[in-house]
Amino acid sequence: MRIVTWNVNGMRAAIRKGFKKHIDAIQPDILLLQEVRARPEQLPEEFQQPDGWHVVWNPAQRPGYSGTAIWSRTPINLVKLALSDSDQDDEGRIIEAEVQGIRLACVYLPSGSSSPERQTVKESWMKKFRRWTNSRPSDIPMFFGGDINVAHTEKDIFYAKANEKTSGFLPHERQWFGKMLKSGWHDLVREHHGDVQGPYSWWSNRGRARELDRGWRIDYLLCNAAARPMFRSAIVHREAALEISDHAPVSVDIDLQETVA
Repeated sequence: MRIVTWNVNGMRAAIRKGFKKHIDAIQPDILLLQEVRARPEQLPEEFQQPDGWHVVWNPAQRPGYSGTAIWSRTPINLVKLALSDSDQDDEGRIIEAEVQGIRLACVYLPSGSSSPERQTVKESWMKKFRRWTNSRPSDIPMFFGGDINVAHTEKDIFYAKANEKTSGFLPHERQWFGKMLKSGWHDLVREHHGDVQGPYSWWSNRGRARELDRGWRIDYLLCNAAARPMFRSAIVHREAALEISDHAPVSVDIDLQETVA
């Protein structure tokens, strides 16, 4: 099974630029989409409930903003559209579901780069998200993927020194991510590629960053200990970012037959 996460930077624009071509090439079984920026009825009919897919949408209340979706080749069950029963996910930032006996979540953490007020929103969401990760059942295999808007280490960002005071690479944000890993979650791209620079998944639109591969790694697929034996490989599909979005799709291949001994 191939699980893919992708911040498409606007679903309507992505469709115009060739979204389907890249999905056909990558061949996901499960697709986690962030920043769809549209309600399904605003999309061309063939993308509202695409042929061969089961789809759940969680659009933001604000038009043209944020929003997530899960597409699956097999039926989707146990759908939740918030971090908790008391949480109001007005910005459409999470979908939790069950597919073929595994738990999945599509996650889009807020960015804090636009203003101090949005950084405050981001940090509030980070705290709630850590409570969510800590409360997931440990005996059920689970994967979550999405745009986390945090580069964990200096290996995850090209200009590390210059961005030490930039949202997304602040010391306490990096510590927050590290604590999540220490609690038992596995960063599958890093575990697959090892102690190398990158592979980046997001690039600024300035300074030929995408062309020169000077980016950030902020799009992740993580799993819990129960799911880790299923993991086989991870890929960052940079070529799709050159055409569609400022983010690349990130995929992991898993073997559903593997379970914890």
